[in-house]
Amino acid sequence: MVADEAERNVIRQQFARFGSSCRRFAPMYRQVTLAGLRTMLAGGGGALSRGPQYDDVRDAWRYYLEHDNQGRGVVLVGHSQGSFILTELIRQEIDGKPVQSRLVSAILLGATVAVPRGKDVGGSFQHVPLCRATSQTGCVVTYVSFRSTMPPPANTRFGRVAGNDLVAACTNPTALGGGSGSARAYLDTRGQMIVGQSPRPWVVPERAIDTPWVSVPGLLTAQCSSNEHATYLEVTVHGDPSDPRTDDIAGDLVAGGQLLLDWGLHLIDVNLAMGNLVDVVTQQARAWSGRGQ
Repeated sequence: MVADEAERNVIRQQFARFGSSCRRFAPMYRQVTLAGLRTMLAGGGGALSRGPQYDDVRDAWRYYLEHDNQGRGVVLVGHSQGSFILTELIRQEIDGKPVQSRLVSAILLGATVAVPRGKDVGGSFQHVPLCRATSQTGCVVTYVSFRSTMPPPANTRFGRVAGNDLVAACTNPTALGGGSGSARAYLDTRGQMIVGQSPRPWVVPERAIDTPWVSVPGLLTAQCSSNEHATYLEVTVHGDPSDPRTDDIAGDLVAGGQLLLDWGLHLIDVNLAMGNLVDVVTQQARAWSGRGQ
């Protein structure tokens, strides 16, 4: 339970920037490793939201409430395995309980949150709705991202719920009220992601960049979409071959030289809209504090 470079990299990629608006707590937990995940995906059993990984996060949550919270508002931030665990934590420890009044929002990315078709509450949570405005608090921001040119295939790992009564939720942080918006991405200058690295030049001719992050204003837009397989955040890349800036981004999962379409842009779900997410949290925190809670 000692943080190494892998954990520190995830914090840099997905969490550190929230420090502009929040005190940050990132508990270590006995997470399912990549090897364990491969076993689960191959049908070896187990669940991301149950077991010692959940117990550790639940215990960290209870410790935080007892020793560190002091009545403050709380934003829960998770991705992938972390979102599955936080979804279960909200169900068991927060949803419909007095502590729900402290929930500013929950950002649950890279995992499927279920809602009844056409509704914003129900399904995964009985009292915690989806966020539809930056002034709304006590709600959930959630999405899984796919390229507009590579929508979820039939074997997608995200964005679908079994049965006809529930659907996967999608809230677009670039335009919470609906429609399309400009994605304010923060992408690693060296091409680093939560797993792996895909270096490529940001401008042509290539030149050194001395900041750890690059932004790509106007290059990416996002909107919630659905096809016959899933509901998802559709990310469109607006490359311009006439200018020197890159016309594409890295973020697809590749194994053995094969593009894994069923994962979408999972590796950069958070990076794609990090600027938008920080803005949403900042405004929600102000709204929560302004209501005298």
